[in-house]
Amino acid sequence: MNTESRDTGFDLVYADNSILVLNKPSGLVSVPGRTPELQDSLSRRVQSVYPDACIVHRLDMDTSGILIMARSSDAQRELGRMFMNRNIGKTYIAIVQGIVPRESGDIEFPLRPDWPNRPRQQVDFECGKPSLTRYRILGVDTEACTSRLEIEPVTGRTHQIRIHLSTFGHPILGDRLYAPPDVRSRSCRLLLHAQSLHLQHPVTGVRMQFKCTAPF
Repeated sequence: MNTESRDTGFDLVYADNSILVLNKPSGLVSVPGRTPELQDSLSRRVQSVYPDACIVHRLDMDTSGILIMARSSDAQRELGRMFMNRNIGKTYIAIVQGIVPRESGDIEFPLRPDWPNRPRQQVDFECGKPSLTRYRILGVDTEACTSRLEIEPVTGRTHQIRIHLSTFGHPILGDRLYAPPDVRSRSCRLLLHAQSLHLQHPVTGVRMQFKCTAPF
């Protein structure tokens, strides 16, 4: 099932009695924020059509791509357990500044919140939580001096991919929080997209995989 509804304002990838899979656009928050301008959210749009929809995980406002919601407390609980135990596979696509020198690798900077500058996170080798991001180069543009990466966030810290790549020396184009001004200005949006999700259905146990190709 792959439909986009003009009436509801969300892109529905898949639906059954237990789960909803959606393709979140960049610039829309996953859940309502505290300020009036952040009241419109993917979860509210979805709940206007599926009142039983429950949030399970989130994507940053500026990140686009696959997001899953549950349709019962049992499904929500099981999906939450699967995310916590890293039983759900996720891959992202990013375009970063510079030519990444190694074809693939791991980034393992420990992270914690930067409390005075929330929602920013920061690397902290003493008090940060262990964080692991794997990457693979899909292509490079030598003229633009950019690399296209496939990314697997093994852990799921807030802003993990963004701060890991920035600290690694290859910030994501359009990143308003972690890229320097010249890199930030190279794109009108954050070039980070949650492209695929594979998991065991929380009720039936059937293996499922969903993919939404990056729009960049």
